[in-house]
Amino acid sequence: MQRIVFLDRDSLRANVRVPAFEHAWEDHAATAVEDVVARLAGATVAITNKVPLRADAIARLPDLKMVAVAATGTDNVDLAACRAAGIVVANIRNYSLVSVPEHCFTLILALRRNLRAYAADVEAGKWETSSRFCLLDHPIGDLAGTRLGIIGYGALGRQVASIARAFGMEVVATSRSPITDTNVTELPLDELLATSQVVSLHLPLTDATRHMIGARELALMQPGALLINTARGGLVDEAALANVLMEGRIGAGFDVLSEEPPGSNNPLLRLRLPHFLLTPHIAWASFGAMQTLADMLVDNIEAWHAGTPINVV
Repeated sequence: MQRIVFLDRDSLRANVRVPAFEHAWEDHAATAVEDVVARLAGATVAITNKVPLRADAIARLPDLKMVAVAATGTDNVDLAACRAAGIVVANIRNYSLVSVPEHCFTLILALRRNLRAYAADVEAGKWETSSRFCLLDHPIGDLAGTRLGIIGYGALGRQVASIARAFGMEVVATSRSPITDTNVTELPLDELLATSQVVSLHLPLTDATRHMIGARELALMQPGALLINTARGGLVDEAALANVLMEGRIGAGFDVLSEEPPGSNNPLLRLRLPHFLLTPHIAWASFGAMQTLADMLVDNIEAWHAGTPINVV
């Protein structure tokens, strides 16, 4: 009988159906790193969203046969250690093809139209004392006729491109894999950064992509351009970004940080700027997306149990 342990059940607000085989299931609302081994002792299947599974823990879990990641990103799991131990790792793919792109454009539109600054003006009573019928104290930009540069042209990148075209934007992209979409122009990274009014990141975090956007790359961006990150915080050098944002040269909308939950020393947390929006890693978390994730999670576990694993990393 399989013993399944969900290490951070509270990270998923959805109905998780019962797997269609004999098993014992154990939920933990959240799990500290130091409690991972104790909670997974005797478990054959570990479910984790963001709880780290490192090599030292994996070495102490001889019964573990599968890690079901309740997310797309697997940077919290030591994949090499799992492979060496014969542990199958499966993740969730393409479950947030509506939620993440919609959140991406929520950030873009809010920044492009200066909604944060105008909402603050209304709350401060400035509209009531205006001599005109409207306030025009902050610049407002349209999306139509501007260029969106997408870094990472996978499933999410393609969905973001589709929305961009509906707004009348030109789409350019750079990707690790060949781009076959005839509606998008493939550009080198530096040219994409230098010529796009909006740049959106849609990449996994790996050793190769960590801090791929640093001071040099930010300096290439046009004045007034926007950098949007709904992927992984570690893709961007946050200290370098904070400096550029304080200069006011570009704007940014982020849903992720390099450490989550963030420490109080994160330079982006201290910013109170109309051209910077930070949301707490919620782009993925619409009700529909979370339920799709939950269904796919159990699909992965059932397929592994049947001897035909899917979505293997």
